[in-house]
Parts: sequence; structure tokens; C-alpha cells
Amino acid sequence: MSNTLHQPMDSPNQTNMNPSIFFLLGIPGLEQFHQWLSLPVCCLSMATVVGNLTILVVVVTEPALHKPVYLFLCMLSTIDLAASLSTVPKLLAILWCGAGQISASACLAQMFFIHAFCMMESTVLLAMAFDRYVAICHPLRYATVLTETIIAHIGVVAMVRGSLLMLPCPFLIGRLSFCHSHVIPHTYCEHMAVVKLACGDTRPNRVYGLTAALLVIGVDLFCIGLSYALIAQAVLRLSSHEARSKALGTCGSHVCVILISYTPALFSFFTHRFGHHVPLHIHILLANVYLLFPPALNPVVYGVKTKEIRERVVRVFQRRQGAGAKASE
Repeated sequence: MSNTLHQPMDSPNQTNMNPSIFFLLGIPGLEQFHQWLSLPVCCLSMATVVGNLTILVVVVTEPALHKPVYLFLCMLSTIDLAASLSTVPKLLAILWCGAGQISASACLAQMFFIHAFCMMESTVLLAMAFDRYVAICHPLRYATVLTETIIAHIGVVAMVRGSLLMLPCPFLIGRLSFCHSHVIPHTYCEHMAVVKLACGDTRPNRVYGLTAALLVIGVDLFCIGLSYALIAQAVLRLSSHEARSKALGTCGSHVCVILISYTPALFSFFTHRFGHHVPLHIHILLANVYLLFPPALNPVVYGVKTKEIRERVVRVFQRRQGAGAKASE
């Protein structure tokens, strides 16, 4: 993987001649629909950028929103923007003009960042579940437990956890030889899709990939489920129906985001490892749903279901329109 090629590669067959170049095939079996598929990808990408930037601007500019739940939401939006930036440009290049050529180093970098950002997002979702648990089960301790320092530490833990868990994967792949094919039947450098091309012993890669996924998805989902079980127990103890509705209402946005994020992730994870009879294009479509839909829908969910954000968004835009009108006079 250390050799370089001096002429550009323009076909998958030529890619096999150079060990430092991979070729992303896109969605095998749906090549004739690539340009049509680029339309929803563009729409979701625009929604991701506009929605998450709006969340960041509103929370940063409104002091009333400088609360733990909204600071965690800013972390989520930042991760979503970064994850989108690491996947969408190459994905659109493949769908528009078949530009699937990618260097080995760029492929490993993309693999690292995509999976690391997914792990960071899972950690933030777990932190948001903990936020709801403290707010409902221990409201008097909320301000002392979730201080700005603790929130900053949680953000650092999310970055370090995702980076450290993903760090061994590029090195484990770097030791492999790819003597058969360098054509990756995928839209991005997914870990297992690259490992399957190797002609050596890939058991360490498979075992570590599965272990890392279980440590993140398994542990985080268990802790999130435990948090909401304790929340449900505390809510059922409330005597007032209005109080129960209000307490559950504060969790609605987070529950929707969890379902949006983890449902396609679990489908993609299990079909990739156990769905041997599932068509390849279904695998790849599920993987892209997992990467594209949550970042686009998360800001919409919080914008629609959270009154404070909805009101602040309207206020920010009204303020800017007023400033523009004064400037034009």
C-alpha cells in the first residue's frame, strides 16, 4: 500500500493494478439510478447543514438556552456536521460522475472519521439520556450535577472514546495485503467492506470491529434503556396527571432522536453481519440511511418538539429581518 501511481485511475479494473488506490463502486445493481439517488442525498445534505447550523447559531446567541440539554444538542449538531462532511462530498462525486477512485490513506482516514463520529454521537446521546434522568429523578441536584465543567468533560470523553476505540482499525487494516481486488462495493470506506477485500488473516479485524461496535451500541443502549426505565418509574410515582405528562414531554425529543439514530444503525449492523441472504444494495442503502437521515432529522425533531428552540428560531430570524430593514432605510 506504499506504492504510488503517477497517472489517474479512471476504472475499477485499472485500480486493481495499484495497491495504493481503491475504487468505491457506489451501489452495485443500482448504477443506472445513481444520478436520481443523488437528489435525495443533496436534499438531506442541505437539510443537515441548514438545520444543524441553525441549532448552533440559536443556542450560542441565546443566553437562555445555555442549559445542559441544549449544550448537548450543540455537541450533537457539531458531530453531525463533521460526519456529513466526511461522507457526502465523495458520495455525491460517485453518484454524479462515478468518481470512486480514492487513495488508500484517504480511505483509511475516511473510515476512521466516519466510525469515530458515530461513536461520539452515541456517547452524546447517552449523556442526553443521563441529563433527562437527573432532571426528572433528581431535579434538586440538577444544577450541581450537570455543571458547565462536567458538560465540557463529557464532550472531551465523547471525542476521546470515539477516537481511541476506532484508532486500532486503520492500523489493523494497514497490515493486510489486498492481492485480489481493490474495488470496494460501497459508497464509502466502511470497515467490514474493506476488510472483506483482504486475502490474509482478517480475524483480528473482524473480532475487534465487532467488539468495538458492541462496546458502543450495546453498552450505550443498555445505559439509555436503564435511564428511561428509572425515569418511567419516577414518573409513575407522580400523583398528578399533568405532572406526568409534563415530565414525559421533556423526553419526547430525545426519544425520537434515539429511535432515528439507533434503528438504522442496528438494521445496518445486523444485516451486514448476519443477513447473508440480503441483497448487497440493501446493505449499502441501509448504511447510507444510517449516515444521512439522523443528521438531517435531528434538528427538525428538536425544532418542532422543543418550544424554547422553536420560539428562539423565530425570534432570531425576526431580529435579523428587522436589522436588514433598518439597514436598507
